[in-house]
Amino acid sequence: MILGILNVPAADLVWRALLLLALAGSLTSTIYLALTLAATARHLRRARSAQAAATATPAASLPPVTIFKPVHGMEEQLAANLESFFQQDYPDYEVIFGARDADNPAVKIAEQIRARHPRVPSRVIVSGPPAWPNAKVFSLDKMIAASSRSYFIISDSDVQVAPDFLRNTIPPLLDPTVGLVTCMYRGIPASDFWSWLEALGLSVEMSSGVMVADMMEGMRFALGPAMAVRRDAIDAIGGIAAVADYYSDDFELGNRIWAKGYKVILSHHIVRNVLTSRSLLRTLGDQLRWMKSTRYSRPAGHAGTGLTYALPFGILGLIAAGALGHWPLGIGLFALACLNRMIQSVVVGWTVARDPQAVRFCWLYPLRDFFGFVAWAISYTSRDFYWRGETYRFGKGGRIAPLQRSGSM
Repeated sequence: MILGILNVPAADLVWRALLLLALAGSLTSTIYLALTLAATARHLRRARSAQAAATATPAASLPPVTIFKPVHGMEEQLAANLESFFQQDYPDYEVIFGARDADNPAVKIAEQIRARHPRVPSRVIVSGPPAWPNAKVFSLDKMIAASSRSYFIISDSDVQVAPDFLRNTIPPLLDPTVGLVTCMYRGIPASDFWSWLEALGLSVEMSSGVMVADMMEGMRFALGPAMAVRRDAIDAIGGIAAVADYYSDDFELGNRIWAKGYKVILSHHIVRNVLTSRSLLRTLGDQLRWMKSTRYSRPAGHAGTGLTYALPFGILGLIAAGALGHWPLGIGLFALACLNRMIQSVVVGWTVARDPQAVRFCWLYPLRDFFGFVAWAISYTSRDFYWRGETYRFGKGGRIAPLQRSGSM
């Protein structure tokens, strides 16, 4: 059938070219699915042994830990997110919050939680207006200086963890060759449609990309929601200030620690990333910010990402084959694309992220795949982005410059 389609009149040249593109994209997205399935199997095997090793680590050998929690305004389930870090089954840890000013409403929530858990040492560090492009890194620098400990957790305020979080993420750092441990995450949606769609992306798309990268070249980066790191690894790169000019400070931190000869480990432990209610525009804005970040920090990898999406090529194949009068082929390409993404949602979302919604709403994931492709394409149209009420611009290598900055967090 395909050979017959190629022997069409010259007037159908455009549709012929589009159909060939759809066929090529269907092939590359299927190859990516195969890589994802292989990476998932590999990760699950490694996770079992890592879990056993963490469980076998004697409590007496676990070092004191400082948890750094930068906070910025009110968020969905903020109190529950922060409090989960005060409920750790771990012998010795403290929590340090960081904010730009003491009047930040998130600080009031942090103070309430501190009062409820007086047995956990904790404090709030007020950094003042940021002098660096990345306000969070500026705050982290003040927080790290306030700690005398050598083992750290750096975690975003929209993250919730289980009581065994520290017990699972700290033990690998007892190996002096390991400098950083990073966690994948499951998306926890709010009640609206767009947060549900975004949560699927976090549980499935993000996890898939990370595991494939780990399988192909090893971990050379970190994921911001939850990182365990040693002080000597941060000192080796020149301190946290080394990543102050980047939006993707997590990627840069992991990459620079790896470049110094330390191992970066992908943890078996999954944390929860709690999403706020959002509109289509907010969802698109968040996606574009992340996409633009990868476009500038990892341009070749970002360009190749376009070949991993399935649904856009399925839609293109449906339209192009239909225009050429070959509807069965078009419908087959579209169905293949949908099946491709549904398999990815079930396998990765359930077996890795342990997200039951990835199974229940696997039929919705093809839409998330298409939405991700749209954001990827639009990411090439501008280098400006909006982040936490402020406007920035991406520059060479992923560096950022503030265009408009508010006076307080």
